[in-house]
Amino acid sequence: FSAIGDRWMLITAGTEEKCNTMTASWGGLGVLWNKPVVTAYIRPQRYTKQFMDREELYTLCFFDGHREALTYLGTHSGRDEDKVAKVGLTPVFGDGYTYFAEASLVLVCRKLYRAPVLEEGFVDKAVLEDCYPQRDFHDLYVGEITKVLKAE
Repeated sequence: FSAIGDRWMLITAGTEEKCNTMTASWGGLGVLWNKPVVTAYIRPQRYTKQFMDREELYTLCFFDGHREALTYLGTHSGRDEDKVAKVGLTPVFGDGYTYFAEASLVLVCRKLYRAPVLEEGFVDKAVLEDCYPQRDFHDLYVGEITKVLKAE
């Protein structure tokens, strides 16, 4: 819980030709459809979403530290600048995915499912009002964890 909610993660999709990343603090790990999976949430207006929708693979990167970099990456758009270069992270390119050398843990994921979060699905209306006062709902992504990379 703390790796996602407190320390945050980077959701990264794309290849060496073009990729983008964003900071996230919502998500989960578990077993679904007989597979180890992770859920991630991206709002439609985020630049990273077009990369997530286009690519089969994506990564979730977790860091020990780098809080300033994660804050910057979560508040600036890759549409406007090379924000990864600005914060000094080192992209590493795998076979169809990108992650960062500074990450202490990387989950390589294969997209299984995407669906919009819908207003009518909220049983607890307090969550709806607290998290979506502007009704700017996320899309939910379920990814199968296909590889785990750990820093040595």
